[in-house]
Amino acid sequence: MKPNIVIIHADQHRYDCLGCAGNTQIKTPNIDQLASDGVLHTEHYTVYPVCTPSRYSLISGQYTHQHCAWTNVSTLPTGFKTFPKLLKEQGYRTTAVGKMHMTPTYQDVGYDSLVLSEQNGEGRFEDDYHSYLMEQNLVDAIDITDQVDNYRAKASQTYYDHFGAFESDLPVEHHSTSWITRQALSDIACWNEDGGNLLMVGYIKPHHPFDPPAPYSTMYQPSELTLLDGYTEQVPQSDFDNHHGFFDHRTLSKEKLQSIMANYYGTITQIDDNVGELIAKLKANGTYDNTMIIYTSDHGEYLGYHHMLLKGNYLYDPLAKIPLIIKYPKSIDNSPNHATNTALSENIDVCTTILNCCGVKQANSMCGIDLRDTQGREYAFSEGQYGTDKNPCHGYMIRTTKFKLIVTGSLEQALFFDLVKDKNELCNEINNPDYATQISQLKAMLVDKMLFSGGSKNHADPAAPQLKVQAHLDEKTKTLGEFIKQTIQLF
Repeated sequence: MKPNIVIIHADQHRYDCLGCAGNTQIKTPNIDQLASDGVLHTEHYTVYPVCTPSRYSLISGQYTHQHCAWTNVSTLPTGFKTFPKLLKEQGYRTTAVGKMHMTPTYQDVGYDSLVLSEQNGEGRFEDDYHSYLMEQNLVDAIDITDQVDNYRAKASQTYYDHFGAFESDLPVEHHSTSWITRQALSDIACWNEDGGNLLMVGYIKPHHPFDPPAPYSTMYQPSELTLLDGYTEQVPQSDFDNHHGFFDHRTLSKEKLQSIMANYYGTITQIDDNVGELIAKLKANGTYDNTMIIYTSDHGEYLGYHHMLLKGNYLYDPLAKIPLIIKYPKSIDNSPNHATNTALSENIDVCTTILNCCGVKQANSMCGIDLRDTQGREYAFSEGQYGTDKNPCHGYMIRTTKFKLIVTGSLEQALFFDLVKDKNELCNEINNPDYATQISQLKAMLVDKMLFSGGSKNHADPAAPQLKVQAHLDEKTKTLGEFIKQTIQLF
């Protein structure tokens, strides 16, 4: 029997905001139980900390500099293999519900069906969820204010004073998280009984705005929340100079941050309750044991780290490091459930692992490793394109278990951290001669990655668009093939 695959993909979920990751204040019992049943990866990193590029890397198994989709308005090149395409070719039923964040909105990347709930760009004006809201005579006004530039430009001072942290203007049953879960449950009810079902569940949250619906909006008391590791009283000048923030970092107080955390935690607990519904459905229909369940995110969230919010700055750990939990099907021999994996890994490795578990050979273009290999990677790599389209600035992170190098724009503009002594990345040692050897080694690794081991692979697409002469070409190919077969004399 073919295993089923369920990928639960959150957006902007910081790695340590789960009970199973050591956070004692957040309530995530269902995801924690999933980690107990499966494997908790403690050193897992996104290869690009932006929504769309990260998602394309996840499904294609390629780095962004290979698939070339650098921004949230980008297209995965037609013809690139993805794990949904490869599974579909092997008879899998493939569905995605929720957030996919593609251009065009319903791009064919290998899913038989897309039932979408989008947040940014044209998608929200074309998707199924916002059509549903319109039918209910509802508008997600807080989300629109936060995400649509021409509305955000007219936002009140109250919006900025609260950093977009409010109770949702939608009842819980109409909130995107609830709607996405209903679509997922509906799809599971239609699964093939003999296995071979792939379901991608893309939640919009806990991405900003921080607007959980009641009762999740009052579940956490701000004053009782402990600020997370890496919080500083002020934003370091080098970080502020690099990016002032979606909201001005300097206006963030401890009290405002605690209020944001309460809402952020509330959206995660809402997701956790909905994950519980999905798991209950799988158990009720007898498919839980034969289903590979993956919980992960596209990127992280600063949430006070270095006195910053959201993303868009240096590739510090809370941004680059993401949750990953995998519960393997019992049908897979030697499945490493009930375990913790501390090896370095990247989100492109999810693609390879899914295909290997399903007995499907990955495409030549894919660069992942099997996450069941407990040795993992020598280093984790991530990249980003900043600046403007006309004047882009590329940034890179390369990280071992002990040291991290961050390069933005030039090898001469680098940050280096000793993660054993300085886990919160506050002391840049790039000019410390005591680390000259380690800095040289990481720079060499980065150069090797970009020039040799991580470059683009050959891409050939027989189904690429052609002029409308296909019938003639098919007949010509057949005729020439028969002629060669009948007349050739081998040397």
